[in-house]
Amino acid sequence: MKLRYALGDVLRELRLEKKFTLRQLSVKAGVSLGYLSEIERGSKEISSELLSSIAKAIEVPLHQIIIETGHRIQMSSLDTYESVERELTVAI
Repeated sequence: MKLRYALGDVLRELRLEKKFTLRQLSVKAGVSLGYLSEIERGSKEISSELLSSIAKAIEVPLHQIIIETGHRIQMSSLDTYESVERELTVAI
């Protein structure tokens, strides 16, 4: 899983947990609604400054977002590895 997709998923989930609409968060974080939507979908990269602004806006420590994103990537890699391992076992 690419970093931007994992980060977008984490940001979307945190936004929804905090009961923010895209519009509300975009205003509070100082980013356009369209750009925020693209970040959540993994279509756009995010700067560290904007990530920090979003973290402050949703009142979540930046390190929590980074750790959760890392976990997503690890789990995705593990799922991919296990899937390939199963396919190889079946083929043998």
